[in-house]
Amino acid sequence: MESWRCTICQYVYDPATGDPDNGVPPHTSFEDLPDDWVCPVCGAGKDLFEPA
Repeated sequence: MESWRCTICQYVYDPATGDPDNGVPPHTSFEDLPDDWVCPVCGAGKDLFEPA
């Protein structure tokens, strides 16, 4: 699974870690994140992420 970087704040979503603080378990691919998931640092939407 590929990591994705926020183009606004440079946060990297790592599928191996997930986003447990926001209910996303480890091993969740970026594509499988809910459509309303946002960057936990700056609040940017998924459309503002690019492959890291």
